[in-house]
Amino acid sequence: MYKVILVDDEEIIVTGLKKIIDWKKYDCEVVAVAHTAAEGSHAIWEHNPHILFTDIRMPDNDGLFMLAGLRSEFPNMQVTVLSGYNDFAYAQQAMCLGVSRYLLKPSKINEINEALGEMVKRLGEVTSVTEEEIVPKEKTTTTISDANSFIVRNAVDYIQANFQNKVTLAEVAEKVYVSQWHLSKLLNKHTDKKFYDILNEFRIQKAKELLEDPSLRISDISDMVGYVDSAHFSKVFKKEIGVSANTYRASVHNQK
Repeated sequence: MYKVILVDDEEIIVTGLKKIIDWKKYDCEVVAVAHTAAEGSHAIWEHNPHILFTDIRMPDNDGLFMLAGLRSEFPNMQVTVLSGYNDFAYAQQAMCLGVSRYLLKPSKINEINEALGEMVKRLGEVTSVTEEEIVPKEKTTTTISDANSFIVRNAVDYIQANFQNKVTLAEVAEKVYVSQWHLSKLLNKHTDKKFYDILNEFRIQKAKELLEDPSLRISDISDMVGYVDSAHFSKVFKKEIGVSANTYRASVHNQK
């Protein structure tokens, strides 16, 4: 049986889909439903479904972030989008991220059945080998690569925008809809850096700017760029720049 998850912030749609579709006819079973993107993501990580029907414009998410995360971490999962927005550009971006079908609400029963049948057919083409043995077709490889790049860009942007706070890998992973482990792997692959290396680079770059202000103490700057412990900040700064924060500040002032 193929595992199916339904995600939509409109409960009537989730309930309707669960009841009106003859899931057994397609060797499918609805294993979970969700009404927010966050609930949907956790359900997907828990059940690792074969098929997903989802809205992508719910109050708590950016649909493209979620789609990119799903395509990257679950490359063989088949996804049909149910959307109330007739936005061609948005639909095109969704298709580029590997969505099987993009259906407008209210969707006709025959459209949903057709989409389900197509997704089951695609799944049947890969069930004879394990996920590790699957060699993606050129289109699939491209969509996964696009999704991975999209995730990394948005993760790095989020780190840059929030480095002054106590930002964690878990927090960033949740924002881009992938697991911590998967995000760590992607950052390593696409940037050749670990999460904390990227975080420290943004923090130290800002610290260098702040060190030009002689009225700020080192401990103040440490706190302003997100370090709880000024001793740790000093250690990281020297490792990154090659000299202590005080020495760097003196050299900057001597050049003026």
